[in-house]
Amino acid sequence: MEKVAFKYETGVIHGRFQVLHHDHLKYLLAGKELCRHLVVGITNPDPFTVREETADLKRSSLSANPLTYYERYILTRTVLIENGVKAQDLAVVPLPINLPERYQHYVPLDAVFFLTIYDDWGRKKLGYFKSLGLKTHVLWEVAPGEKGLSANDIRNYMIDDKPWQHLVPQSVAALMIKWRIPQRLKKIQAKL
Repeated sequence: MEKVAFKYETGVIHGRFQVLHHDHLKYLLAGKELCRHLVVGITNPDPFTVREETADLKRSSLSANPLTYYERYILTRTVLIENGVKAQDLAVVPLPINLPERYQHYVPLDAVFFLTIYDDWGRKKLGYFKSLGLKTHVLWEVAPGEKGLSANDIRNYMIDDKPWQHLVPQSVAALMIKWRIPQRLKKIQAKL
C-alpha cells in the first residue's frame, strides 16, 4: 500500500457549521488533504461560550446557532467519513473560538491551524491564532462577495419553505429533516 506524505501531521480546522453545507465540506476536505490527522473544532459549542463579536455580530444570535454541539458533531463526522476520511484520522471537539485563552483545553496547540478569510471576522481569528504563537495555514482568502454558500441563507430558506436540500450533502439534508430543524428554526424566528 502506498504511503501518503502529508504536509502536516495534525491540523485543526474550525467552524460553526450551522448548517453544514457543500462549501463547508470543501473547506474541511481541503484541510484534511494537508494533514494526517484532522481535528475539527466546533465553534459556539454552547450558549455559555458564545461571545458577541464586533467583527461579525450575527454569529452570536440564537437564530444563527440553532443546532446543538452534539448535532454538529454527528453531522461533521458523518459527512467527513462518507467522503473518505478514516475515523481514526479524525477528531471532532468543541472549540470556543472567541476565547483563545481556552484553546489549550480543547485542541493540540502544536498542530497547524487552518482557516479561510472572507472578512474582518476571518482576520480577527487569524489574529487570535497568531497572538498565541500558533502555526497557521490560510487555505484561501476571498472577498465577502465571492464567499459562496451561506448557512444563514440556508437557515432562511428552511424558515421560508424554499428549496435548500441541494445546498447540503444528502446525509445533512436527511438529518435536518429527521431532527426537524426547519421547524426548530421557525419556532426560534417566531420568538424574535
